[in-house]
Parts: sequence; C-alpha cells; structure tokens
Amino acid sequence: MWNSLILEQNHPLATLTLNRPSQLNALNLELLTELEEALILLEKDKDTRVVVLTGAGDRAFVAGADIGAMQAMTAEEGRAFAAYGQKVFSLIEHMPQPVIAMVQGFALGGGCELALACDIRVASERARFGQPEVTLGITPGFGGTQRLPRLIGRGRAARLLYTGSVIHADEAFSLGLVDQVLPHDQLREGTLALARAIAEQSACATQQIKRCIRNGMNTGLEAGLAYESQAFGLCFTTSEQKKAMEAFLNKRR
Repeated sequence: MWNSLILEQNHPLATLTLNRPSQLNALNLELLTELEEALILLEKDKDTRVVVLTGAGDRAFVAGADIGAMQAMTAEEGRAFAAYGQKVFSLIEHMPQPVIAMVQGFALGGGCELALACDIRVASERARFGQPEVTLGITPGFGGTQRLPRLIGRGRAARLLYTGSVIHADEAFSLGLVDQVLPHDQLREGTLALARAIAEQSACATQQIKRCIRNGMNTGLEAGLAYESQAFGLCFTTSEQKKAMEAFLNKRR
C-alpha cells in the first residue's frame, strides 16, 4: 500500500513500521506523507484499540530527518517541512487510541521527536536517544523544544538540546524520557504484551484517559478536572462499564 511504511492489523492491535532500513528509517517527505495517511486510517478504525509504532531493522527506530533532503532547503522550505512534521506528529497525540513507541535502536532528532509524540516509550537496552540538531546548525523542528521540556523538565531538556548529546536507554529512563527498558531480544514481545494489556481494558475508558492527560497537561488544574469529570460520566454510557462493574460485584458476593 505504501513504499516506506508497513501497517499490520491484528485486531485489537495495529503495528506501524517505518520501513527505510538502509537509511536508518530517516524521515523524508514521502515517509511523513505515508505516516499521515496511515494514522488517519487507524484513527477511524474502531477495531484498533492500541497502535505500536516502530522502525524496520535492528539498528534504528528513526535516526532523524533525512539530512540529504534538508541540506539545500531554503528558510521557507525548512519552515514548511517542520510545520508538516509537527502536523503529522500531532496526529499521534490526538488520535483516540494509545500509541506505544517500540524503540530498538537510534531515536535521534526527528526520531526522538516521533517517540515523544507517543503516549508510552518502550526501549531496548541498546536504544539511543538525542536531539543532535544543534550540531548541524539547526533547531529541532518536529516538536523537540516543546515536548521534551514538558516530559523531563526544562533544565534536563535544555542540557540535551543545547549540547546535542546522545544518551543510552538507561539514562533516558532515569530522566523520564523512556518508560520501560527491556533486554533487546525481549523488546517486541514485551511491548506487545503491554499493548495487549491496554487493549483488554475498556476502549472508552482508555481513550478518555488519553484525552484527559493530553488536554489536562496543556491547561490548568481546574480545567483538567473538568475534563476528567466529563470523561468519568461518559464512561457510564458504555456496556463495558456495566459488564465490568457487574463482574466485580459478582466476585464479592
């Protein structure tokens, strides 16, 4: 269906694999366009409850944006490329299903930013993370200056952004950039086990939790609590809530 992207749908899970292994899955316009199309498709698929996002091959999740494609860009072309990448990555944040980044190798520049847009990041012990754009004379363009400080704090993010440092998975975990580190040969099964555990829960509840987290992190506490009470009430309209509470009460009888 696409040249640089593979979609596997094994309901209730879907796996998206960025498939440019010879270029370490570097992001170019074609790949971003295909990713946008796939995300829009999955967003509408009610049978997909969790999406796993990864890169092809054993070396890289995504090693960054395609520097060869960027090198000769004008200022306006650079702005447009960044804006489009931000638009695509924002789809991940705003799609209803939880998205898990499965990071087996390098997640640098645009690759780190792609992982940051996901809800959960699971990494191999071999994974490496960083925003090395400053070493190329540019800033991050796909959300790194915004999502990284929100995730790990201003000072820690500034250190990584200002120096372009590349860090190991264990340091990324200690900073809060990564949520789980697994042995390399257990990464796929461990990530899929997590995805299945989420998929077993109420679709309405997990999707509303994602919405509450996203909206609440971008507003004040009072507004966030309003989102939460609205989501709480909405869950009482579902058959999953009725069945789950009935099963719980039956176990106590």
